[in-house]
Amino acid sequence: MEGRRREDLDRDQMLVFALVHALQIVGEAAGKMAAETRGRHPDIPWSMIIGMRHRLVHAYFDINLDILGTTAAEAAPALLAQVQRILAD
Repeated sequence: MEGRRREDLDRDQMLVFALVHALQIVGEAAGKMAAETRGRHPDIPWSMIIGMRHRLVHAYFDINLDILGTTAAEAAPALLAQVQRILAD
């Protein structure tokens, strides 16, 4: 979403598809993560990430673009920073 605004989601279906797909991948990866690994990082909202993936996959006809935009613009970059810190350790 860098350089984009929420209103772009109303006009750019390709952007919506790209964000939905990217968040589905993140959610799928989180779901495949070992419970031990998730347990070592309780500060990461695993259930929310996995739940969003389920919502995007199973209710794709009813995606709230406000939530999608906020997730892509705020939550995803924060999650990336957390994952980068974990990988650096």
